[in-house]
Amino acid sequence: MPGMTAYFGLKEIGQPKAGETVVVSAASGAVGSVVGQLAKLWGCRAVGIAGGREKCDYVKHELGFDACLDYKAGNLRDELKAACPKGVDVYFDNVGGEILDLLLTRMNLFGRIVVCGMIAEYNATEPYRVKNLRAVLVNRLKLQGMIIFDWKDRYGEALKALAGYFAEGKLKYRESVVQGLENAPRGLMDLLNGKNFGKQLVKL
Repeated sequence: MPGMTAYFGLKEIGQPKAGETVVVSAASGAVGSVVGQLAKLWGCRAVGIAGGREKCDYVKHELGFDACLDYKAGNLRDELKAACPKGVDVYFDNVGGEILDLLLTRMNLFGRIVVCGMIAEYNATEPYRVKNLRAVLVNRLKLQGMIIFDWKDRYGEALKALAGYFAEGKLKYRESVVQGLENAPRGLMDLLNGKNFGKQLVKL
């Protein structure tokens, strides 16, 4: 499911064109890691955002992104500007909150934002109040939510494409696995706290 979410979200909503810049948050996660790899396969510049140097190194050196920015380092605004000197054409948003707000300020004219997740909001006691929504009007942005079930009639297309990339060695994935049902709550907490790499699984 994460791979298909990345495939349809990027292809159908993001509509990337070769040479464009694609930014994805939660870039070391199950969806984000595939988004960036597909962006590269489709001729785009791929920039990830992740939490911590270990995750950023994985995204850049193992998954092949052009750059990965550590939002925990405290200088994301400057790093984003340096990594995307020509602006951002597609932003695949998995987190919402302040990072979405920042990306709104870097989007190019007629840019596309895929809203796939709101990780930053899940444990919030109050919703984040977006400050830069005016950018949607000024830059004529498309901002659309992404739920994989809307493409249920086309799952076969995505599975064929993703399996082909994987068989050719062009698509990599990673899983975080906890052992036993009794540890499932810990796995969920690790996921919500950003400790996982790729898909979080529970092995029974």
